[in-house]
Amino acid sequence: MTQYKSDFLRILEERGFIHQCSDPEALDEAAQNGVITAYIGFDCTATSLHAGSLLPIMILYWLQQTGHKPITLMGGGTTKVGDPSGKDESRQLLNDEQIEANMAGIKKVFAKLLTFGDGPTDAIMVNNDDWLKELNYISFLRDYGPHFTINRMLSFDSVKLRLDREQPLTFLEFNYMILQAYDFLELNRRHGCTLQMGGSDQWGNIINGMELTRRVAGNQAYALTSPLLTTASGAKMGKSASGAVWLNGDMLSPYEFWQYFRNTEDADVGRFLRLFTTLPLDEIARLESLEGVELNEAKKVLATEVCALVHSRVEADEAAETARKTFEEGAAADGLPTFTHDLGAQPGLLTVLVASGLASSNGEARRHIKGGAIKVNDVSVSDEKRVLSVSDVNAEGVIKLSFGKKRHALLQPS
Repeated sequence: MTQYKSDFLRILEERGFIHQCSDPEALDEAAQNGVITAYIGFDCTATSLHAGSLLPIMILYWLQQTGHKPITLMGGGTTKVGDPSGKDESRQLLNDEQIEANMAGIKKVFAKLLTFGDGPTDAIMVNNDDWLKELNYISFLRDYGPHFTINRMLSFDSVKLRLDREQPLTFLEFNYMILQAYDFLELNRRHGCTLQMGGSDQWGNIINGMELTRRVAGNQAYALTSPLLTTASGAKMGKSASGAVWLNGDMLSPYEFWQYFRNTEDADVGRFLRLFTTLPLDEIARLESLEGVELNEAKKVLATEVCALVHSRVEADEAAETARKTFEEGAAADGLPTFTHDLGAQPGLLTVLVASGLASSNGEARRHIKGGAIKVNDVSVSDEKRVLSVSDVNAEGVIKLSFGKKRHALLQPS
């Protein structure tokens, strides 16, 4: 482990955030002797970021906590192009209205983790469409095209992946890496930004921006990437069996978010505590040393601390209490995900399981039932033709549906 002198790089190293750094000694010295302005870009492809985006957000959090200035760059312009990194096919192109709506949703989570304002270390949020939409195509190519070679661009993993798999890579997407590099130059000119950070799949793009800034503006610039995050079993972080683990509460309830982290694999508990919480390292060491059933307590701490950062301490505590009541007392618990459904026509259980989100299709619901994983009001169901009616409504006025021991939903008659 590198012995960094600056608090910023030392904390990132201790918590496992650093994968590559272009000039670690020089960046460490700069961070020790003054305020570093750094950015991470977020494209606006959905109305919320998902749990996989928590890692870069936490890097910005620690940047500010150690006395430096974060920039959250909203990709209002680059979203119109689409980043080919890690993609087998082209992204669906969004119109301006969709991008604006997505940007508005994404902004919500940053306000909970960063302090925005006009101070020297206050975070700022900028939109790269502000400068990209004003570019003159011919002038842009003449000024910046000579700094990029096709030979090098073809060597990038994001390009090689598509070509090796004989998947189309459009000229539109091929321009993404040039536009991202130009973002770094513009942020350097406008805000004195000297560091771009991102996932390790962005290394080539970030290096391009760093070198463009040096060549065109003559300014020192740095690149830093974090490891691409997967679970111990190899699953992609931020994805669950029922879909993306969104950060916005209107797309995924705090309880479901809490439950996702409660279900963390044993081998990931310590790593996730370092990456996704602000707990002291000695406390994390104590928690990850727990074994057997006791490790479940560490998972509950992880879930509650992450939920408190992304949502609120109140919602995190409510989610933990809902889980306790549900699993330890067998109660329905008010905080479980709730949906409404008409019982007048006595809907089939398969249909209701899909409507609840406990299954993605009738076929999946049927398999769950055959496997003995489905309960109605805590009673196992083996008949896939089972229907629900008002007689199934319990004393709390709902029907409790369960898939296994950890996923539940409440049906409220409409």
